[in-house]
Amino acid sequence: MEYLILGFFTGLSLILAIGAQNIFVIEQGLKKQYIFLVCLVCSISDLILIFIGIFIFQFFSKYFNHVIELVFNLALILFLLHFIYTKIKAYKAEVNFNTHFTSITALNIFLKTLGFTYLNPHVYSDTVFFLGNFSKNFNFDQKIYFGLGASVASFLFFFLIGYLSKFFSKFASNYKVWKFINLFIITFMCVIIIFVIINMIKA
Repeated sequence: MEYLILGFFTGLSLILAIGAQNIFVIEQGLKKQYIFLVCLVCSISDLILIFIGIFIFQFFSKYFNHVIELVFNLALILFLLHFIYTKIKAYKAEVNFNTHFTSITALNIFLKTLGFTYLNPHVYSDTVFFLGNFSKNFNFDQKIYFGLGASVASFLFFFLIGYLSKFFSKFASNYKVWKFINLFIITFMCVIIIFVIINMIKA
């Protein structure tokens, strides 16, 4: 049981850092747009990556070098630039708060969620490499409990921020407020791109 608790708090401490994925989940909650789908994809993805890290960390650590990390970083930058471009285009558009944004398909949101999850190198460093390295000396049962604890933390966190955002969306149902939120998202994504570029230069 102690390894379940250890995994929970270790996973929670890693996931609490604000990143592009978390901001995307919050935005979908504010929009009341496919919240369950977004939270589920993020949570299941974390579960998969956590257990990959816990059980085959040693294998991946041999092959995850600077070249692969560079490719992931470049892919993330391109993905975020496209996302920022769509946000800028939508900045002056009227927002219809009486609908659930039915013009956006579930497939579109699903693919965006996958992009924010799997194109982010920090997702791998946190789940696969940190948790994998941390638990590499645990026995099989301890790894299972540790992984379950970390996965529960991910499910709890994503569904909490998604549905809390939905609850607070009533305060965002104002054109000026939503423009401010949109501007914040654009700015934050730009900061993340700068942060990724700085890390690439330092590497």
